[in-house]
Amino acid sequence: MTEEMIHAAYEPEFDFRDLPKVSLHDHLDGGLRPSTIIELAEQVGHELPATDADALGAWFRESADSGSLVRYLETFEHTVAVMQTRDALIRVAREFVEDLAEDGVIYAEVRYAPEQHLRHGLSLDDVVDAVQEGLDQACEELNAEGHPMQVGQLITALRHLDNGVEIAKLALRHRGHGVVGFDIAGPEEGFPASRMKDAFDLLADNLFPTTVHAGEAAGLDSIKDAILVGRAQRLGHGVRVAEDIEIEFGGVDDDGEAVGEDTGLVSLGPVANWVRERGIPLEVCPSSNLQTGATAEFGEGIESHPIDLLVQTGFNVTISPDNRLMSGTTLSNEFELLVEAFDYDLEDLLDLTLNAAEAAFVPLEMRELLVEYINDVYDHLLDEDDDEEFEDEDYEEN
Repeated sequence: MTEEMIHAAYEPEFDFRDLPKVSLHDHLDGGLRPSTIIELAEQVGHELPATDADALGAWFRESADSGSLVRYLETFEHTVAVMQTRDALIRVAREFVEDLAEDGVIYAEVRYAPEQHLRHGLSLDDVVDAVQEGLDQACEELNAEGHPMQVGQLITALRHLDNGVEIAKLALRHRGHGVVGFDIAGPEEGFPASRMKDAFDLLADNLFPTTVHAGEAAGLDSIKDAILVGRAQRLGHGVRVAEDIEIEFGGVDDDGEAVGEDTGLVSLGPVANWVRERGIPLEVCPSSNLQTGATAEFGEGIESHPIDLLVQTGFNVTISPDNRLMSGTTLSNEFELLVEAFDYDLEDLLDLTLNAAEAAFVPLEMRELLVEYINDVYDHLLDEDDDEEFEDEDYEEN
């Protein structure tokens, strides 16, 4: 997210980083620190487009801000190149969690494709073990310091490489040892979930959770395929489900009453209706969606993003940062964007956060603890907000 996307005059009454957060859609290879990339690249002899941390960070943001998912994905060539050893993976995973905690995240699911990290002799299992060690190191230290943190792995298969069954078996081997779900990612257009039907069948036979990138670079057919073949319990992005929503101003409502031209009547197509009625969580990543062109049909700026339409029409919307390095963003920044664009308040942010907590791939008891913790913090903040409003009103009366 570029700095220009935040209005300079906006001054929030609270620090977004103080809000407890749940991040469900966060790519490991999209969340490296520029300084870490530079150090690791020097160790392995990988040439970078810049060797100053600030300049490199700017290069990633500018390259990703092209409106093309294909161009966006090209930026990962540099991050993946420096994540090919056990030590590098441990470090990247540890710092990944530390940065999330700094932003107020208390639960996260980190996704990545293990098959991309085999160039220096690691096996698929070696990769998963190394990432888990880094996650464990960070979580143990953070919890000891009093910051609650839990992170699960989402093992991702690349949809264009056709190794779905092998990666699904990998995820199942590490079930109960940090891996909480399965995903497919990569070029969506032309590579539907049905190409990995055998992998999804295997996962379904073993009652293993799946989230599927769909409704980002491709539309309704991709979403339908993710649901029917991928048995997706969540949709990665999913924003193009809004293409199946029609709004007609004026006319006759469901009760037969005439409405004026200033009133919009919403009708859902079959895919949108299925997603909404079953409460399938959407992992919406606003800044990333603008960068990749996922929401181009609706307009260019954040104000044109269909997220508010989805929220207002009852979809189960969650917010995530996707790739913090490429978008130059954090989950706090994503919340701030929504507050600015759609005038969301603390209660709206609470709803979005609870949606994410309840959609996490963890046991019910853990979800309940997350919900309780989040509600407690927000209750305190909302009480403070009410007190300030009362004081303001009392001052005006006097």
